[in-house]
Amino acid sequence: MSLATIYTRSSAGIQAPLVTVETHLANGLPSLNIVGLPEAAVKESKDRVRSALINCQFEFPAKRITINLAPADLPKEGGRFDLPIALSILAASGQIPDNELMFYEFLGELSLSGDLRAIKGALPAAIACKTDKRTLCLPNQNEQEASLVSDANIISAPHLLAVCSHLQGQQIIPLTSPSVHSRKTISSTLDFSDVQGQQHAKRALEIAAAGRHSLLMSGPPGTGKSMLASRLPSILPPLNEKEAVETASIYSISQQTIDSGHWLTPPFRSPHHTASSVALVGGGSPPKPGEISLAHHGVLFLDELPEFNRKTLEVLREPIENGKIFISRANHQTEFPANFQLITAMNPCPCGYLGDHSRRCQCSSAQIIRYRNKISGPLLDRMDMYIEVPRVATELLRKNPTNNEESSAIISQRVQQAQTTAIERQGQPNHLLSTPQIAQYCQLCDDDHQLLEQAIDKLGLSHRAYHRILRVARTIADLDKQERIQKGHLTEALSYRRLDKQIG
Repeated sequence: MSLATIYTRSSAGIQAPLVTVETHLANGLPSLNIVGLPEAAVKESKDRVRSALINCQFEFPAKRITINLAPADLPKEGGRFDLPIALSILAASGQIPDNELMFYEFLGELSLSGDLRAIKGALPAAIACKTDKRTLCLPNQNEQEASLVSDANIISAPHLLAVCSHLQGQQIIPLTSPSVHSRKTISSTLDFSDVQGQQHAKRALEIAAAGRHSLLMSGPPGTGKSMLASRLPSILPPLNEKEAVETASIYSISQQTIDSGHWLTPPFRSPHHTASSVALVGGGSPPKPGEISLAHHGVLFLDELPEFNRKTLEVLREPIENGKIFISRANHQTEFPANFQLITAMNPCPCGYLGDHSRRCQCSSAQIIRYRNKISGPLLDRMDMYIEVPRVATELLRKNPTNNEESSAIISQRVQQAQTTAIERQGQPNHLLSTPQIAQYCQLCDDDHQLLEQAIDKLGLSHRAYHRILRVARTIADLDKQERIQKGHLTEALSYRRLDKQIG
């Protein structure tokens, strides 16, 4: 009897739990059984492995083969276990040495000829493998993605024979070098200098970027709401390595393209208004991340907000507050991070021209109320800022914007300085300030506090809105390089809540 043990990784959300592949060869009728909660793709691996071994001129043991994927209560899916299963059979039958296997972890899908094919979730596996101080062996197609993890030991191979030659010491595969481009951010071609006028909206977006606050823009069609939102990433500070790895891990398990040359750039997601709840927050079996998780540490832009299904929008309420989404299904329970900055845009009425001097609104009062009621009060209450984006004067369109408008590079310097100030003070951006931190860092004098209370009563705002106003005021003070919130900072923060009654 022969026994071999190989280490590999499964996929559970953005985690990569360790899986031990145990292969036992015993006398009896030739057979191959895989146990340990394998799903269909894993059960089918025995046919791929058999063909790959035979086509690589290895001997497939004519014995009773039992393969256990431990732990037994963890569901196993995908073709990622093909390579470790093949190597465990070869080690158990003595065709490759087993003295070095404990220092490696293996991932990869096998073709019938023995070629290695890419798998999803290579980045979380590389992170976990680094923690356990083992060398990760995976297909060539996953090499660039896995090399984003600094100081991880990664080797990649194109074929099963290359892996076996390495383990036999015949042809050593060198460790993968980290990509020299992995620390760059993308230089966006979208710039705030392209937007003519709209100084109030630009100021609001600067504040939103500095404190990572949520923002709702309301205005007629063609006034630049989508144009402004698409330029928000150009003024956001780059991600640090920890944030970039978290975001890239979500893209890795979603089989989304990871641009390793610009992976420090915050993501920008803009789903269409026909997106379902599952597309937005994630779901399925096993659960997959949705748009809110793909926007982790970045921006989620919802254009034409009232056109989204109301039930779809309601599922955003908990992730906005908690920064994560927990998806529970009959056989799977998964938590995905969802710390995103929500930017939304809407028209003031169904035809879009309410309050627009250039065109008369054709909507009745009942139509306007029905249109605005598509967005619930609890969701609106979770927005930090509201602004109107009116139509600019026509003569502005003739001017050269680059001569008159601030560029994104100039705005981003102020944004980064303000955000750095907040992080050095409390360890996180202002939108994440807790109630005790608000009491500590957002103190007001008696007159300013009375002004705030009067505004809260006049606008009928909730206690949640009270705290959001203070967070925004703290960000405005940081942009003004002031240690304490002044009256001007507070009144500006209150000005971004004047649409509460109108929209709600």
